Amino acid sequence: MLQVGSSYSKIFVASEKIIEDIAKVSGDTNPIHLSEEYAQDSIFGRRIAHALFCHNIISMIIGNYLPGNGTILISQTFQYRYPVYIGDEIEAKVVVTNVLPNGKYVLHATCKNHEGKIVVEGESVVKWGTKKE
Repeated sequence: MLQVGSSYSKIFVASEKIIEDIAKVSGDTNPIHLSEEYAQDSIFGRRIAHALFCHNIISMIIGNYLPGNGTILISQTFQYRYPVYIGDEIEAKVVVTNVLPNGKYVLHATCKNHEGKIVVEGESVVKWGTKKE
C-alpha cells in the first residue's frame, strides 16, 4: 500500500531520437519540434519537445513504478511553465499526495529541467490494485 509522501523520480534527455519517435507515433509533425530553421523564427528561438515528452515520462513512472503495474488513470491535468528544448535533461517526479478509498490515489507530478525550473506540473488520480470490486 502506498502512503502520502511516497515518490519516484527518473531523468530523461529530450533527445533527437525521442522527439522524432514522438512525432511518428503521435502524428504531431509541427515544425516547431522538427525543423531548426522554422524554430529559429519562433518565440522560442529553437526547437522544443512535444508536450508528450513529459507526459510520457510521467505515464511511464505511474504505470511502471509508482504505483506501478496495473495502475489505471482516472484523470490528469497539466500546466506548462517553460518549454523543453531538444537536448534538455528533465527530471520527472511523482509523489503521492492523497490516499482515497477503493485503491485510488492522488499523485502530484513535476518535470524540472537541468536548471531546476519546473517546466510541467500536474495532478493525476489513479486506481491501483489487483482486486475486483
